[in-house]
Amino acid sequence: MRLYIAEKPSLGRAIAAALPGPYQKGQGWIRCGKGDGAATVSWCIGHLLEPAEPGRYNPIWKKWRLEDLPMFPEKWQAIPKDSVRQQLKVLESLVRQADTVVHAGDPDREGQLLVDEVLRYFGVTLPVQRILINDLTPAAVVRAIEAPRDNREFRRLSHSALARQRADWLYGINLTRFYTLSYQQQGEQGVYSVGRVQTPVLGLVVERDNTIANFQPQPYFRIEASFQAQDDEADQRPFTARWVPDEQFQDYLDDENRLLDRATAEQIAASVCERPGRIVESRFRDRPEPPPLPLSLSALQIEAGRLFRMGAKEVLDTAQNLYERHQLITYPRSDCRYLPEGHYEQREQVIRAVGRVAPALSGACDSCDTGLRSKAWNDSKVDAHHAIIPTTRGTANGKLSKAESDIYGLISRYYLMQFHHDAVHREGRLTVEVADHRFRATETAILTPGWKSLELKLREGSTEKDKPPLPRLDKREPVTCQHTNVTERKTQPPQHFTDSTLLSAMTNIARFVADRELRKTLRETDGLGTEATRAAIIDTLFKREYLFRESKHIRATEKGRALIAALPESVSKPDRTAVWEATLEQIRQGEGDPRHFLDNLKQEISSFIEKTARAPEQDASNPEGQVHCPKCRAPMTERDGKFGRFFACTRYPQCKGTRPIEETAPADGTGQKPIPCPHCFSPLVRRKSKKGWFWGCSNFPACRQTLNDDNGKPAIHLRKST
Repeated sequence: MRLYIAEKPSLGRAIAAALPGPYQKGQGWIRCGKGDGAATVSWCIGHLLEPAEPGRYNPIWKKWRLEDLPMFPEKWQAIPKDSVRQQLKVLESLVRQADTVVHAGDPDREGQLLVDEVLRYFGVTLPVQRILINDLTPAAVVRAIEAPRDNREFRRLSHSALARQRADWLYGINLTRFYTLSYQQQGEQGVYSVGRVQTPVLGLVVERDNTIANFQPQPYFRIEASFQAQDDEADQRPFTARWVPDEQFQDYLDDENRLLDRATAEQIAASVCERPGRIVESRFRDRPEPPPLPLSLSALQIEAGRLFRMGAKEVLDTAQNLYERHQLITYPRSDCRYLPEGHYEQREQVIRAVGRVAPALSGACDSCDTGLRSKAWNDSKVDAHHAIIPTTRGTANGKLSKAESDIYGLISRYYLMQFHHDAVHREGRLTVEVADHRFRATETAILTPGWKSLELKLREGSTEKDKPPLPRLDKREPVTCQHTNVTERKTQPPQHFTDSTLLSAMTNIARFVADRELRKTLRETDGLGTEATRAAIIDTLFKREYLFRESKHIRATEKGRALIAALPESVSKPDRTAVWEATLEQIRQGEGDPRHFLDNLKQEISSFIEKTARAPEQDASNPEGQVHCPKCRAPMTERDGKFGRFFACTRYPQCKGTRPIEETAPADGTGQKPIPCPHCFSPLVRRKSKKGWFWGCSNFPACRQTLNDDNGKPAIHLRKST
């Protein structure tokens, strides 16, 4: 018997439909055909196995104890997941009857591992073939079945996935136990979980919160001037243009080229007012904009979060319901925004189905031009899954909820856009040169809406007035500056994350990485997490009390901030994901050794735990020079912050005392090392008043301790510490 093992039931049903009948269905399997040509199709339900817990390797590891860390299994074990144990038994029985197994997992890293680990668990020695299916249309499934390959060709892909799984176990289990037990020693409760993906996500939120909290608004100045053509035969409509920053004013500009000096702004405005100038750039064009691609899961979650304020998990659950219960959309956990070329033949059926399921879109369905073919249909861009689109099913299994209607409508709109013409933007730009300064005016308007008629707006009927169109002036046309205006504005902090913007940050994590090569690696991968796991990662951070909601915003809790403050950047930044992905890709290509990768990680974990655990002992054995907290007098430790290293209280977060690190001798003329304040242990600073030199606490005004100066040294012996 030939046994096909699919990754999920929907794929199993598609394979069975492509095989000859008759069909016999059982619990967790479908038998196809008769006699020697008979085959059985079964499936996994996601991962049927999971890495064993520490207690399975060593009974001592059941208890959480610092002295048992780090924990490195000698021989790895996988155990059945309780929720799908029955399906694993079904597969075990079928494998015993088979003479050939066909691996039909998804054609990606996890899809390869998912079936391979089941075969390894059963000790399968039968011949194993591999088929790659990324399109569930009958013709595509038949083509895949007719082109099997040897599964051994994909062993490196499986090794890469297994290395990632074991590395996450080593990293998450050891660091979670280490930080949880460390905080329990300080009287804290609960689990302080650490993970390769979840911790950098928390780090993003903490860093954004800190940026907002520490933001100091700065005034900046915008210069605008009104111009009109001098030539009576030219277009006489006046237009307003904005000053273009010039290199000669670089000293007065910030990183975003905003002018920070009012006097300079007023000087520029005065120097051009009522002066003649000329057009040095005139550019007008009609720019076509093609429709956006159909949605992936992340794109769907981001759009639904923005438009409907739905959380990532709510969007995924709703989409899963539309897929499984109502069968109205294709597989939702997709990271792809392209479609197989074979799907183009179904366009008219899908459009008719959308019109029946969502009557509000019937007009848009009627206006579709099915002769159009956007760039969405491209086999070379489709990997394990294709974009999420409506199915040809025209009725739901029961009434749709509001959330289901919203998500179905959003997915349908992006599909229907593929059959509407390009939107056409009318764009214009005029640049004026006057008195050695340049001013620029721009014009943007929609000439033909095209697919944009299907676009949902966050707020209908914007109150912002449309800009008048620019006059059509030629290059070198003379103009006059009629008047100028200088307005003061304030720099604004970034916004706190929302579900939509946090998902966007996870998807495009490369922009949060400084190293150029690591950024490149992250751009070529899926970012932080995968389409299927991002919602669960965010939800986990809420469940573990690292995040909380404030209206639509996502904020970090005290617990979350405390953990990130205690972690080194190598743990709290997304760079590690890029390094791992690069290494895993080398393993997939046969250029890397998974054992070497895991051995290096073990050394890193051991070194980290040993170094961090040893730090308090070093502090206790070296009281001389020990820095103490200015608030509670507890020992302090060095930490990395946004503005460099600093001393932080070891009792954080109960005590939030900090003090700067004095890298060099103070600039007080003494040339000596800092001397601690006898009251709060912050460094003393030598200052000069009308009555001469004295020493004061650097923690002023929290501490008002002062000491007399004794020949360039604080006269500590003259006054007792309080």
